[in-house]
Amino acid sequence: MNIRSILQSWRRSRVGVASLVVLASAQVACAQKTDFDQVGCQMAIMLQNSHFDRSRQPFRALSDDFLATYLKDLDFGRVYFTKADIDRFEEEYGETLSQMLLERDSMRAAEDIYETFVERVEARVAEAKRLLKEGEFDFDAEETVKRSREEAPWPEDEKEAMEIWRKQIKEALLSETLRREMVIKLAKEQGKEELFADERSPEEKILLRYERFLRSVQDVDSDDIAAYFLSAVAKTFDPHTDYLSFKQMERFRDGMRNQLVGIGALLQAEEDGATKIMGIVLNGPADRQGDLELNDRVVAVDPLNSGKPEDMVDIMFMKIDKVVDLIRGKEGTEVSLKVEPAGGVPGETKIVVIERGKVELKDEQASAEIIETTGNDGEPQRLGVIRLPSFYADFDGGSTRCSVDVERLLERLMLEKIDGLMLDLRGNGGGALEEVRRMTGFFTKRQPVVQVKNTLGQVQVKESEHRRPLYDGPMVVLTDKSSASASEILAGALQDQNRAVVVGESSTFGKGTVQQPMDIGRQMPFFANRNRAGTLKVTIQKFYRPSGSSTQNRGVVPDIILPSLSDALEIGEGYLDHALDHDIIRPAPDFEPLDKKHLFIPRLKEESSERVKECKDFAYIMEDVMKERNRRRENSVSLNIGTRREELAEADERQHERNAERRKRFAEVAEADKKAKKFFRLSLDQVEKEEPLKEVDPSQDAQDYMRRAENKTEQLDDTPEWPSNLDPFEREGLAILGDLVEITRDARMAGMLKPSGAR
Repeated sequence: MNIRSILQSWRRSRVGVASLVVLASAQVACAQKTDFDQVGCQMAIMLQNSHFDRSRQPFRALSDDFLATYLKDLDFGRVYFTKADIDRFEEEYGETLSQMLLERDSMRAAEDIYETFVERVEARVAEAKRLLKEGEFDFDAEETVKRSREEAPWPEDEKEAMEIWRKQIKEALLSETLRREMVIKLAKEQGKEELFADERSPEEKILLRYERFLRSVQDVDSDDIAAYFLSAVAKTFDPHTDYLSFKQMERFRDGMRNQLVGIGALLQAEEDGATKIMGIVLNGPADRQGDLELNDRVVAVDPLNSGKPEDMVDIMFMKIDKVVDLIRGKEGTEVSLKVEPAGGVPGETKIVVIERGKVELKDEQASAEIIETTGNDGEPQRLGVIRLPSFYADFDGGSTRCSVDVERLLERLMLEKIDGLMLDLRGNGGGALEEVRRMTGFFTKRQPVVQVKNTLGQVQVKESEHRRPLYDGPMVVLTDKSSASASEILAGALQDQNRAVVVGESSTFGKGTVQQPMDIGRQMPFFANRNRAGTLKVTIQKFYRPSGSSTQNRGVVPDIILPSLSDALEIGEGYLDHALDHDIIRPAPDFEPLDKKHLFIPRLKEESSERVKECKDFAYIMEDVMKERNRRRENSVSLNIGTRREELAEADERQHERNAERRKRFAEVAEADKKAKKFFRLSLDQVEKEEPLKEVDPSQDAQDYMRRAENKTEQLDDTPEWPSNLDPFEREGLAILGDLVEITRDARMAGMLKPSGAR
């Protein structure tokens, strides 16, 4: 069934409010489809009443913005819609979309635009099939294509759109052809097997890629279209205000509680439509059951394990999130998978039945280690490291809390008598605000942690709850551009209070807002079907540091900045559409920072700068930053195969030279580490065991809680691993911490500082 018939069928099945009133039965209402016109109206009211930014344009003036956001979400690269399409949408909906939302008539526009989108995608994919079958491409011609079309004008008409599309297909085919040439070359150099002997041709591979995309665009229902459109409306208020469908909200809760109920397998969508098993969680449900193997291909799912053929759902070309929804379910229930076994004969299938169970995401849990080393003064140092991937917590009353986990790790590190602590918040996108407040108190006396301003302009100060810190020794916080929200509150509070030295990329992400999930169904009429109305995740507050500066848009700028490739990329709040502004309020009452001189930042900067200048890896990073900036500025990709081969040969030669230099240098560093450093891993499972921590070889002790399928292409990458599993940022962070430990120790001996623990 195509999208047009799906929509027509859906329209015919809709039941009006008057019908529901006549029926006057909640049971009958539950049998009807959710009225997303009603949902959209209610969401519009909630946005106007609850969103933080009261200075924005009136809701009725936002129609153009709603439309632009929806179109950008659907066609980010501006290759499907034409200017004629855009002109029609703007004429019909550009000034009325907000009114249609309030009058419960917006889904008509959402469906019309999406239906046009599907028609354009169908036309483009049909053209891709023709082009790839006829093989009309001249790779010797001097043509180029834009690297990014985000700011490009919409194609004037279908003729221009098809010419842009021809170049897109040509570039995809050229890239795949050159990728295979490079892989074959690397395999021969390394004496490895031919990797493409049984693989489809480049033309077939590209065609399947677009076929999967087309199927994903066509495989929608009323819930999906409503979610796309209402999400666009919500995001027009700010990038983090969003509409979440019923299923999306379930996934959000799973992520926050750091566990899910499923089979414990990592899935990957294959271009031919199947879903491949790329990983199996150790001791998870699939691992315990034993019949599912890595590289098995799932082609159908019976979520009820009924054994009835009609309940087995064909998942070929199905979106991966929908496949996941079919496989997940209630703990203790069974799901059956129709599987093509890895290495089996063509057409062979088997049925694998697995009982669903809780799957802990252990790689997302807090963890720690101790590194024993020697300072520049010859004195021994025990440096503790805590890695926190997110501020997780179970909002549904469970016991999972990252602050409790970090507290347990910290107490054990203190029993191990660490001299300094590095808190690694790289890649930490945030989470529960209460966890930040509690965690900050582990490192400070009772002090303001964050100021929170609401829609009325009222400011509430949230303080840490500990009268005395659990740990008050030398401390470094490691951040990057992906450290966001709650991470920025913690880093900002410790920086404001002069409690820790912040080290990292040029800034953190810059998300300084608070979102609250609001159940839209609770606000809808009693007899409406409210079960699948979804959730509005709306920005209701803004964060400010104890000093009064917002983390919004600018993030936290480290005390010591390290070179990073992210400096050339558009990463951060400031690059997002409709981002709220940065501003400053008064410092929090009772804000009493420590003496910043006791962090010795000028001296730490000087010593770090000398190391960075001498570090080849940071030199490589700065070289790559310049090249990436030039590429983004030129915004052009050659479609000439000779030019591209020259570019690839140059990049390959540069990588070979770097790898040769690194192998020699890394071997020397690894040998020096063995003589000068000892590593002790500390997981949450080990925290309360009284036995001494065991020394580990970090290069051989990579903690992975999953068996993973081999990727033969990735194995051709001969870039050496970081010595002792320490990348340049972590190694330099530890060096800065070591300097801080040493300088602090000297200052205490000279009477410049009070002994640790004295206040």
